[in-house]
Amino acid sequence: MDALDFTGRAVLVTGGTRGLGAGIAAYFRAAGAQVVVCGRTAEDGTGSVRADVRDPAQVDRLITATLERCGRLDVVVNNAGGAPPADAATASPRFHAKVVELNLLGPLHVAQRANTVMQRSGGGAIVMVGSVSGVRPSPGTAAYGAAKAGLHHLAASLAVEWAPLVRLNSVIVGPALTEGSDVHFDAQAAARTVPSGRLATALDVARACAFLSSPLATQITGASLTVHGGGEWPAFLRAG
Repeated sequence: MDALDFTGRAVLVTGGTRGLGAGIAAYFRAAGAQVVVCGRTAEDGTGSVRADVRDPAQVDRLITATLERCGRLDVVVNNAGGAPPADAATASPRFHAKVVELNLLGPLHVAQRANTVMQRSGGGAIVMVGSVSGVRPSPGTAAYGAAKAGLHHLAASLAVEWAPLVRLNSVIVGPALTEGSDVHFDAQAAARTVPSGRLATALDVARACAFLSSPLATQITGASLTVHGGGEWPAFLRAG
């Protein structure tokens, strides 16, 4: 049984209406937090706000709505992101720009505005949901991998700039089971390449995000926590 308690805390999860984000939001709710999620197709309601993190004006509205509903902002999980497979040689410049906007600039917009609130209110924690695509070659999603590499570096840099009140860390996610993962790989085949024998789940990622946001991690900032079951077996070891 998980022991982390976020009672009285306000948590914002971007991209929190489905996939990993929905699992992260559910975990924080179960731990007692007030949770607000956002998404480009979310319906405005008690716990959700329609917002595109690529648009700074919509991010301003998102932060304002979170403060109006919760009265505070303690934790941000920058989960919004993703990209469809594409051939880097033929994809349009606009396609590449949109991928970078969603996976790098959007989280920066959210982090900037959250930091302003947190600095004034005594501090907080921001977690960037990254990807192993940002730390190893990412064929078929090259722009996505480059953006995630930038996101990891962004978190480390902002951790220095915004210390000591605001902590920033990255959770680097390996192949994970979501409703959209079959677009990128066969889940059973992918699981056989992972030393732990299975793919990451939303719960695995949520636990990592919660730990980094908790009082247990007050001296952890500018770090990356990898959730990938040991990585992938080197292909040459199984060749032939």
